Amino acid sequence: MPAIARITWNTTLLTFAVVLGLALAGAAPAAAQMREFTGKVDSISSKKIIIDNRQGDKVSFTKLDETVVEGEKTTWDEIKKGEWATVEWKFIDKPRKAYKVIVIPPKEEAGEEE
Repeated sequence: MPAIARITWNTTLLTFAVVLGLALAGAAPAAAQMREFTGKVDSISSKKIIIDNRQGDKVSFTKLDETVVEGEKTTWDEIKKGEWATVEWKFIDKPRKAYKVIVIPPKEEAGEEE
């Protein structure tokens, strides 16, 4: 193989390795992105909360020591069944962990009249 072809081949391999490394490094943080799930609090205990999004999905989240509560309530113990909340969690967690719970004003149910 001529020297010029070998240099071009080595440069191509090096470029491919750098691009692949950058793509893989960027994919790891993306996999741990935060997700949100919003709905009515179906039940809550000292260790977990179950949210019903009123579309047939009920999802449970485990409370962590570092779980943050914001919005209309500021502590886990103040949250009551029937209130509306958004839970921030990571898609990779099994079981799902509640990193942040934001208690929001009640939403109007479909078909509800004032």
